[in-house]
Amino acid sequence: MKLLRTLAAALFLATPLHAEIAIQQVTSPGGIKAWLVEEPSIPFTALEIQFKGGTSLDAPGKRGAVNLMTALIEEGAAEMNAQKFAESRDALAASFRFNASVDSVTVSARMLTENRSRAADLLRLALTAPRFDQDAIERVRGQVLSGIRAAEKDPGELANDAFRQQAFGSHPYGSSGDGTTASVTALTREDILAAHAATLARDRITVAAVGDITPEELGALLDQLLGALPATGAALPGPAPVGLTGGTTLVPFPTPQAVILFGHEGIPRDDPDYFAAFILNEILGGERFGSRLMSELREKRGLTYGVSTWLADYNQADLMAGQFATDAKTVPEAISVLQTEWARAAEGVTEAELASAKTYLTGAYPLRFDGNGTIAQILVGMQSIGLSPDYVTSRNDKINAVTLADMTRVAKRLIRPDGLRIVVAGPPDTQLTKP
Repeated sequence: MKLLRTLAAALFLATPLHAEIAIQQVTSPGGIKAWLVEEPSIPFTALEIQFKGGTSLDAPGKRGAVNLMTALIEEGAAEMNAQKFAESRDALAASFRFNASVDSVTVSARMLTENRSRAADLLRLALTAPRFDQDAIERVRGQVLSGIRAAEKDPGELANDAFRQQAFGSHPYGSSGDGTTASVTALTREDILAAHAATLARDRITVAAVGDITPEELGALLDQLLGALPATGAALPGPAPVGLTGGTTLVPFPTPQAVILFGHEGIPRDDPDYFAAFILNEILGGERFGSRLMSELREKRGLTYGVSTWLADYNQADLMAGQFATDAKTVPEAISVLQTEWARAAEGVTEAELASAKTYLTGAYPLRFDGNGTIAQILVGMQSIGLSPDYVTSRNDKINAVTLADMTRVAKRLIRPDGLRIVVAGPPDTQLTKP
């Protein structure tokens, strides 16, 4: 598989991206829309389905219900218990994965052409007629609770919890979608059924398919698989105002390696300045060694093994954030360097930095399209943020069109040195500023 990925990357570098990704827009007889990339050379299809809403649809007082429901989808359906369902899936050489995130529930399916109809029917049962047997609920609940207890001892999770709460308060974004020990323990089967009805509905579906399937076959498959779902689900949450202010917060935790999370309000994905902001983020905190923060924190001072920043484009909010870890004793120096570089970023970038970032971002983009499943995930992501199919061929042109003047304007607009919130999870006696 590693060799295949290497060969695929080489092909994408050797030929124009549009020669590899021909996106067709498909509408099923029942009105379900999808994007398709036909690839008949290998007899299997990757199908990616996204239901908008995710754990943000948890009902009040039922935090963790969508996450637990999602983990239970494959634990039996219709007349099949969990073991029988797994045996049926394996007999078809099919693969189903279900995941809940803050903004979506995703279903990733892989199926052979010869077994496609039967695999789709099995997946249909999982989506429309999950059993939610009590023994399965208790078993999976125990796994979720174990994860929650582990998170309570993870400085990175603790920092994230504090940062999230400060950013979003009582909005669903302000707490973990996994729920708490108390909330998950209290969930009933009726709560799980309600979460299923709220989340898996036709009014919030995004679909992509890549592989050995025609538009006509995909249309029929979509109706077979999704046509019996409820027409509508629960209302999506409203906008989440970002409440971050400047300053530093210490989350006491006995660990020699402190975790530092930082950020402030970001920029919407559909903003005309987004590509300039995207490039600015790469120059400031991209994971490659050429970024400013990597250079200053790791290469020059040895304060961390790695640091990265990102633009977090949630459905209801936008952040610019980042994270790194450092020895608890070097927290004051690391924070000082971070604040200095954040302030410097507000002044803009150099022509050489812009050229280097463009070369990296345009060269690395084709390498993302390295397999049917990955391409299907990318296509669903594109649809979910409102991009058009031609984005795969126009994206690099948009990167190259950004000028140094654009970068200077966006840096002043986006970077907020005085508004940078820093959260440190470290020992109770951790110093946050230099003496």
